[in-house]
Amino acid sequence: MPRATWVVASLTVALLSGTVVVLQRTEGAAPAAATTDDALPSRALGLSGHRRLVRELEQSGESRHGAAPRPRRIAAGPLRTVSGPLRAARPLRLRIPSLGVDVPFDVDGEEASWDSTGPAPGAAGTAVVTGTGLRLGELRQGRTIEIPRADRRTAVFTVVRVSPGRAPGREEPPDRAQLRVIDGETSVLARLTGHRSSS
Repeated sequence: MPRATWVVASLTVALLSGTVVVLQRTEGAAPAAATTDDALPSRALGLSGHRRLVRELEQSGESRHGAAPRPRRIAAGPLRTVSGPLRAARPLRLRIPSLGVDVPFDVDGEEASWDSTGPAPGAAGTAVVTGTGLRLGELRQGRTIEIPRADRRTAVFTVVRVSPGRAPGREEPPDRAQLRVIDGETSVLARLTGHRSSS
């Protein structure tokens, strides 16, 4: 074998042997020990407040995007309690804030209609209102029903009973004002508890 070829072969073998040894040492080496900075708690490095702030911002963003939309608030004057019925006035709208209902009284009775042969909502006696799609079965005792009227007053009623069916239920004395709202097979009885100025 020529001398030059022998030298090249020897160098190649030496290089390959060195590479194998280096690779074995690297693969079998123990992981590097943690540095002092890594071992210190984040509070000592002043990072705990920053991380807490980032976490709170992320959580607030998630709750903001996942929260249900709040019902629209209706601007009106302060609520005044009543000691007796209001004077009769034509009702304009039916509002049930807890259900998001705000519909006009319609002559054709497509959304809500008032039985004009009986008392007006807020006047002495029991006013009867019927409607469709009002979801009265979801209404609960203590919630309010509002009736804006033509005299620029909004009569505010408090629900005292939610009943399945169209049964009349317990009647109040004739000198008191109450409201019965009927939707499909649900009947709601409410008592006049206040009024406010309408805008």
